[in-house]
Amino acid sequence: MQEDVGIMKEMGLDVYRLSISWSRILPMGRISGGVNQKGVQYYNNLLNELLANGIQPFVTLFHWDLRQALEDEYGGFLSPLIAGDFRDHTELCFKEFGDRVKHWITLNEPWSYSVIGYAMGLSAPGRSSEWQHLNCTGGDSSTEPYLVAHNQILAHATAAKLYRETYQSLKGKIGIALNSHWMVPYSSARHDRNAALRALDFMLGWFMNPIMKGDYPHVMHSLVGSRLPKFSKEQSAMLKGSFDFVGYYTANYARYAPRSDGHHASYLTDALDRNGVRIGPKEKYGNPLIYITENGIDEYDNSTLPLEQQLADNKGIEYFYRHLSYLRRAIVDGVNVKGYFAWSLLDNFEWNSGYTIRFGINYVDYQNRPKKHPKHSAIWFKAFLRNQ
Repeated sequence: MQEDVGIMKEMGLDVYRLSISWSRILPMGRISGGVNQKGVQYYNNLLNELLANGIQPFVTLFHWDLRQALEDEYGGFLSPLIAGDFRDHTELCFKEFGDRVKHWITLNEPWSYSVIGYAMGLSAPGRSSEWQHLNCTGGDSSTEPYLVAHNQILAHATAAKLYRETYQSLKGKIGIALNSHWMVPYSSARHDRNAALRALDFMLGWFMNPIMKGDYPHVMHSLVGSRLPKFSKEQSAMLKGSFDFVGYYTANYARYAPRSDGHHASYLTDALDRNGVRIGPKEKYGNPLIYITENGIDEYDNSTLPLEQQLADNKGIEYFYRHLSYLRRAIVDGVNVKGYFAWSLLDNFEWNSGYTIRFGINYVDYQNRPKKHPKHSAIWFKAFLRNQ
């Protein structure tokens, strides 16, 4: 812990994004199952170490590590019961850490959790429709992604309501990290422009519309129909304005594709068959406060290369330089961006890819010591920050 915070300080970083593991502090997933005080102490130590070194924490409350007990009991985020247990988790965090944490992120990438876990079947819990032949043990790709997203959105709003009603005196902000890309039309043709708008609504609008307007985008109601869950009037009121900032990513191109003639329904066919305006959230969503919550590029791990070659990540330097240049332009144009998080500080275990790819700007030697070495991108970042 001290070594990692020392790396941050030496680089000149002034903020660090971390996640609090739900299962680490609540082993059974809820307060009634007991609190792991050692887990709480671990995060207290980390927060204190960061602040002692002049580094502000941005804390994510759910980063996909759902306690197995809740999955077994009622299906996790497939059930509306999850909102109450998530409230337990968030209240414990607000109570224990809120005096030092001033920026809370309720959910990390709810789109990924819903789609990759329940439509593609690639991430936990690995569910999809049988017709997709993905070797999953169960699931329904036509309904479950929408249901899981719905319950995540309500869990987010429940946490935001709790913070504002009970812990706002701590003077923090609460937001959500959405991994939606802004969709840029592949061409100026009307069908490509419309495709971009539809794609945007099926990714960013899926989550942004409810927390701003209290309901899903019209195009989702039109194309998904009865498979799309509905918010009650009370839920809609709770959702509206339930964020102080939004985590954001980047832009993609999208082009029109004719509707599939296939007979199987799935989020993947609902969204991707008619996808892909670089207007940005500034225009469509009223210029919300934005933090770039993850931005980075991976390289394949090749531990057979000499260390000097593995540290020479010049592609990473070019990537960061270009993204930060465009970010500067966006800020000059009036986009309300207040922070940027490079992904990631260290090489890490990257979900389905494991240790086969490396995102870190600092190299981690998983076999030998010293274990951590700055890559060229880390050295570049340090110089960049010093000159700002």
